[in-house]
Amino acid sequence: MKKIFLNKLFLVSSTVLLFAYGIIYACADGDWDYFLDNSNFTPETFTDKSYTPLFLSGSIFYGIGFDTEHNSRFNKNIQSDWEVYLKGKADTATVNYFLIGDESPKYYSDKDKTIENKSEIEQLHVYFKTKKDNKTSLKWGKKISLKDAKIKSFIEFLYLAQKIETVSIGDDYWSYDPVVAKTFNDLKMIQSIENVYNTTADSFLKNRYWFLTMKAYFYSNNKQKAIQFFNETENSVPKNTLYYRALSYVAGINYQQKKYATSNYLYAQVFDKCPEMRIVTAYSFHPKNEADWTKSLAMAKNNQEKAALWAIHGYYKDEVQAIEKIYELDAKSEHLNYLLTRLVNRQEQDLNNSFKQSAGENQPVKNQTIVENRTENLAKINKKAFDVVSKIATAGNTEKPYLWNIALGYLQTLKGDFAVADANYDKAEKTMPQTELAKYQLRLLRFVNNLSKIDKLTDKNEKTILADLNWLYQELPKNYKGLEFRYQNAAQWSKNYLAILYSAKANPVMAELFNESRDNYWNDGNSFYDNEKNLLDMKAFLAKPNKTEIEKIAAGIYSLKLKDINNFQAVQSTFKNKIPEAIAFIQQTDSVQYYTFLGNPFNGNIKDCHDCEHAAYQKKKYSQLEFLTTIKSMQDKLAQKEDVYTNSFLLGNAFYNITHFGNGRTFYEINIVGYGSSPYSFRDSMKKMITNCDVPKMYYQKAFEAATSKEQKAKCVYLISKCERNEYYNNKYNNVTNWWSVDDDKINFLAWNGFKTLKKDYSDTKYYQDVIAECGYFNTYINQ
Repeated sequence: MKKIFLNKLFLVSSTVLLFAYGIIYACADGDWDYFLDNSNFTPETFTDKSYTPLFLSGSIFYGIGFDTEHNSRFNKNIQSDWEVYLKGKADTATVNYFLIGDESPKYYSDKDKTIENKSEIEQLHVYFKTKKDNKTSLKWGKKISLKDAKIKSFIEFLYLAQKIETVSIGDDYWSYDPVVAKTFNDLKMIQSIENVYNTTADSFLKNRYWFLTMKAYFYSNNKQKAIQFFNETENSVPKNTLYYRALSYVAGINYQQKKYATSNYLYAQVFDKCPEMRIVTAYSFHPKNEADWTKSLAMAKNNQEKAALWAIHGYYKDEVQAIEKIYELDAKSEHLNYLLTRLVNRQEQDLNNSFKQSAGENQPVKNQTIVENRTENLAKINKKAFDVVSKIATAGNTEKPYLWNIALGYLQTLKGDFAVADANYDKAEKTMPQTELAKYQLRLLRFVNNLSKIDKLTDKNEKTILADLNWLYQELPKNYKGLEFRYQNAAQWSKNYLAILYSAKANPVMAELFNESRDNYWNDGNSFYDNEKNLLDMKAFLAKPNKTEIEKIAAGIYSLKLKDINNFQAVQSTFKNKIPEAIAFIQQTDSVQYYTFLGNPFNGNIKDCHDCEHAAYQKKKYSQLEFLTTIKSMQDKLAQKEDVYTNSFLLGNAFYNITHFGNGRTFYEINIVGYGSSPYSFRDSMKKMITNCDVPKMYYQKAFEAATSKEQKAKCVYLISKCERNEYYNNKYNNVTNWWSVDDDKINFLAWNGFKTLKKDYSDTKYYQDVIAECGYFNTYINQ
C-alpha cells in the first residue's frame, strides 16, 4: 500500500476547505468531460443521483465542473420540513419567501442591496418583542396569523438564523481573489441560541436550534466549543441531515487542527449517510499520507464505515482496489455501483475507436483493419479489473446484480467474448428496471456486441444490424430528449467500423458514406473527391433509385448530396478554365448558383484587400451563375477578337479574384474544397488549385499585348507582377512540413520582372504613381 496516495489524490489542493460550504473558486482541471466522447457506458443508468458529480470526468466534478450549491444545497429539504411543521398555517409561497427570499439570479452589483425578506424578518421580530404594529406586521398580518405560536416560532428562529448567515452564506460571484473566512463573534447571541435549544420542548424546533448552535460555534473564534457541544449532545439528536451537516463541521475543524485521520474518518461517515453532501465530503477528503489513511481505517467501528472510507478513496485513486475492499466488507454496499461505472468508463477512455494509427511525425495516419484494431484494444483491457468484475457479477450478491451483468457483458465485448457477453445481457434484462434509459443502455451495448462479431460483411449478418443502425443514426437524434444517454460514441464507432469492412470489400463509395474523408476537424474538405473515379462512382450511387436498406442508411447519414458534388465540379472546371462545363455543373446545384459574390469579381486592384473590396460600392452584384456566364460571354468575344484588351483584362481579374489572393474566395469555399483564411489550411491538391495564378497571368499577358496606351500596359505589368509575387510565395512555402523549423531568411519580396519593367518603362504614367502610393513593396524597391 505504499503507493496508495500518489498521483491523482494529491492533484487536488492540499488545503481543504475548512467550512463545508465555503465557495470553491476553482476552474475545471481538464477538458470538459472529454470521457463522454469515447464512452458507450452511461453511468446515470443504474446509479443513485447523489453520485453523479463523482462519475469519471475530465473536470473536477462530472457535469458541473465545480460545486456551486454551497448556499442552496438544502433549500428544498428546509422548505419541506418547515411546511410540514406549519401544517397549512402558511402557504408554500410564504414559507419559501421567508426561508429563501427572492430566488432570481444575483449579480455583483446587487451585493450591497438590502434583502427584503431579511429586513421583514427583523421587523416582525421587533413586533413580537414590543407587541406594537409596524408596516411589516400590518402587511403580513393579513396573510398569516402572527398570533399563532408556530408562526411566531418560525419567524423567531429565522431571526436568529440570519444572524449566523452573515458569515455562513458565501457570495456566488466568481473571483480570482482568495475567499476570506468570516467569523461570528457575538458570544451572547450564540449563548442565547443555545439557551433556546436547552429550554424548548418542541422536538422539531429543538433539533433545529441544536444545529443552529453547532453552526454558530463553528463560525465563531472558539471552534473547539463546537466539538465539545457536539460530543455532549450527539446522542440526544436524531441521525438526520442536520446531524450529518453538523458532523461535517466537526470534520472541518479537525482538519484545521491538522487531525487529518479524524477529519477524513468523519467525512467518510457523512459521505455514507448523507447523500446530499457526497460532493462536499469527497472534495474535502484529503489524507496527507499513508499513515493518515491507516489511522482513518483503524477508527472505523464496523464494516460499513470501512466501506465508506474505501468508497471515497476509490474516487481519488484506484476503483478496482476500492471495489475489492468494499465487496469483502459489504457486498450490498451501494457505493460499489458508482465505482463500477468509473471502472468501466476508465477502461473505455484508452480504447482506439478511430481505427487509425499514427505512422510517425509528418506522416499520414495508417488505417487499421478490424483485426489490428481489436488486437490493440485487447491489449489495453485491465485484466485485474476484468477479473474483479467477473467474480462479483458471477456471485450475483450485490445490491444491483443486473448492473454487474451489463458491465461484465460490455467488458467481454471489448475482449472479444461475444457469446458470453450475450448471455450476461440476457441475464441482466430479466431483473433490471424497465426505464427508458435502462432499455436504451442494454440495446446499445447489445448492438456494439453484435457489430463487433462481424469480421466480414455478408447479406446475412448485415440484416442483424439494420434496425439498430436506423435507431442509432435516425431515431435517437430525432426523438431522444434527455442528456444522459451516451450513444454518440457508438454511432461514430459503428460508422468507422462499417467503413473498414467496406474498404476490405473494395467498396470505396460505401466506405466513404460511413466515414467521410474529411481533411481535419476545423477545415473539413474531402479528399475522396480528388479521385475522378471516386467522384463519378459516388454521383452514380447517389442518383441510383433502387438502393438496398443499408445503402439507404448510408446515404441518409452522408452530409454531402449530389448538388455538393456538382458544385465542386463547377469550381474545378472554372479553375481549369473549362467554363461551359462549369456552367453546366453550377446549374445542377439548386440555390448555390444564385449565391452572390461579396465583392465585384471583375475588378482589379493594386493591393489585395478582400474586406475593402467587399465594403466598396458595387453597381452590380454577381451571382455565381452570372459570373460564369459573363466569363463565357467575354471569352466568346475574345475568340472573335472583339475588344481584346478589355475582355482579356477583365478575364484576368475574374480568374485572379477566385484565387486565395482575390476578393471572391467564397466561390471555392465549399464543403468538399474546405474553408480557411490561409491556403495552408487546405489539403495539398486544393491549396495548389486556389493559389495558382497561371490563368489570370495568361489573360493579363494577352491584355498587355493588346494594350494601346502606356497606362493600360502599366496596369497589366503590375498585375502580372502580383502573380509573380504569389508564385514566389507558393514555391517558398508549399513544401514546408514543419512550420516551427522554418528559417526566416528576412526576404519578404523580390524585384520581380514586373517591378523592373514598371520602373524602367512606365515611370511616367499616373498608374505608376498610384502603385507607389499603395504598394509598400514596390515603394521600397524603387527607393533602395
